[in-house]
Amino acid sequence: MSDAVRTAVPHLIITQDNEFWFTAARAGRLAIQRCTGCGTLRHPPAPACASCRSLSWDSVDASRRCTLHSYTVLHHPKDGAFDYPLAVGLVDLEEGTRLVADISGVGLDELKIGMELEVGFAEHAHGEILPRLTLPGGDRA
Repeated sequence: MSDAVRTAVPHLIITQDNEFWFTAARAGRLAIQRCTGCGTLRHPPAPACASCRSLSWDSVDASRRCTLHSYTVLHHPKDGAFDYPLAVGLVDLEEGTRLVADISGVGLDELKIGMELEVGFAEHAHGEILPRLTLPGGDRA
């Protein structure tokens, strides 16, 4: 998707706390921040651990397997960066953290809380690569 698409979606704000995540996404990996003080995983990325307040961290690659915790279907307001109706899901990653992403390749009538999904990646507004939820074994691009 190019910037030629009319969109109100702002450009990503990349910081020293989340740059690793976007770099991994561009490489097709789902990275999760991990506190090196206590081992707690956290997403979205943050400067300090909520459990022990440590500022030290590294990251681990997630399996990308997940289950649908909740979802919504958006119809309005329409933006040129998306196809409508747009399903957006909140998933529980196998590793224990949660992630919000668009759902693709699953009929709206097929969506069920607890169903197995997988995190893939797709180009989004302004050319950014962001997660996309699909059926297991689906498009992992």
